[in-house]
Amino acid sequence: MREYGRKVMALFLAVTMAFSMAACGGEKGSTEKENTTATADSKDENGESATEATSYKDTLIWGQGADVTSMDPHQGKETPSVEVTCNIFDTLTTINSATNEIEPQIAESWEQKDDKTYVFKIRQGIKFHDGSDLTAEDVKFSLERAIASAAVSYVVDFIDTVEVNDDYTVTITTKEPYAPILRNLAVPFAAIVPKAVVEKDEEGFKTNPVGSGPYKFVEWKQGDSVKLEAFDDYYAGAPKTKYLEMKVIPEAAQRTIALETGEIDLAYDIIANDLDKVKDNPDLQLFEAPSLSCYYITMNMNKKPFDDERVREAINLAIDRQLLVDTIINGAGEPADAIIAPDVFGYSSPGAYEYDPEKAKELLAEAGYEDGFSTSIWVNDNQERKEACEAIQAMLAEIGIDCQIEVMEFGSFIEKTSSGEHDMAYFGWTTSTMDADYTYYSLEHSSQQGAAGNRSFLNDSEVDKLIEEGRGITDEDKRKEIYADLAIKLKDINNNAPIYYNNVVVGASNKVEGFVIDPIGYHKLDTVMVAE
Repeated sequence: MREYGRKVMALFLAVTMAFSMAACGGEKGSTEKENTTATADSKDENGESATEATSYKDTLIWGQGADVTSMDPHQGKETPSVEVTCNIFDTLTTINSATNEIEPQIAESWEQKDDKTYVFKIRQGIKFHDGSDLTAEDVKFSLERAIASAAVSYVVDFIDTVEVNDDYTVTITTKEPYAPILRNLAVPFAAIVPKAVVEKDEEGFKTNPVGSGPYKFVEWKQGDSVKLEAFDDYYAGAPKTKYLEMKVIPEAAQRTIALETGEIDLAYDIIANDLDKVKDNPDLQLFEAPSLSCYYITMNMNKKPFDDERVREAINLAIDRQLLVDTIINGAGEPADAIIAPDVFGYSSPGAYEYDPEKAKELLAEAGYEDGFSTSIWVNDNQERKEACEAIQAMLAEIGIDCQIEVMEFGSFIEKTSSGEHDMAYFGWTTSTMDADYTYYSLEHSSQQGAAGNRSFLNDSEVDKLIEEGRGITDEDKRKEIYADLAIKLKDINNNAPIYYNNVVVGASNKVEGFVIDPIGYHKLDTVMVAE
């Protein structure tokens, strides 16, 4: 019976995806103006050295699946926002996308005085986009502002105090020893912003940001596009391309078409069904990196029947994760057994999630839902996520749960799930620091309910204790033991249903040079050029 169901499901998904791709179309974009001319050494027909001139576009255009929610880095923490704002703002430290090593950025150096005290030397000569100098006062203001933000506090609230020693020195003291401090300070939500600008018009800063990064803000047409311009006074040197433009293209298949026709130069989040299409096209190139992301369903424990652990377990048992990997992402990933990915420090498998719809029905009957119940699952307007929800909807129907899918614009989706209006919701979460604390604290700690990330509204004292122990010590072996216990505990609670891990995939024109894929998904574009 199960084999029959799998075949029916696979056929359903194949038809659905074929239809969605057939419905898409695209037009070739306009030709960009010439930007710069570079030279490249080559050999002429006699083997003599010759110089070839290469012209480059003055504008790089990329397509992504959703719009920015806020240009304020201490508010807009979702990946579609950071894909833009990481090019506008800088942080004290940064993570090299190619090596995964921590490197200086706004802080040119640092010294650890004891297990809770760090002194940072601020790089002198850094300018904000309005021409003002970046100083230690801006650092103190920014970190304290991030701590006070309900959206991003979990990244920096390990900080107890930030003291200004002089114009270019700050001392950060943590509440307890905190191992991943330098990685957390590299997360874009810990960006340094200009104190004077934000204090003058904090509301306006959400739509008209001023940073110190390689690109300065020009225009945001909400739901459509963002335009940026190179900041010539950037401390590390002017960017390679004069202008950047982000286009919102929700349909993944449409992003691929836009790449094929030349409408865009980069397409973020290429779906599995289009991988071969990009690989086989001589005019395109494909970038892939192991994922730090987990896709999962969260269940709102403040609402019935999700306050019953038997119902939550039944939903987990009803989901055939391997089938979703095989069909939705075409095998380009693996079933998830925890809310963090295997490449994250602190990952521990609590054991694979079992697929057992018969047991799921028994649990529902025990909980008083032998006839099932009606509910809904919310998802943002992303093609792959919608298809995953459609498949899960069919799986839940097999155990008697009538689940309606509600698709909404990304900003509205985030706002409404933050306020707890959902029954269930489908999310993707990236562990941006590669440390388990980043995810476990945000998604599972009771203090982080709502906008910070805990949208299951879990409130469990034992979970809180394990999370706090894991973030409060620096001994790596002990931390791993704690996170192994936590993974088992969370699997027993079943507040979330981890679905799968996949890869970060970017398609590009073969005229794109200098692009380095970021495994977190926060692709920085100041080194990228596009040949004419």
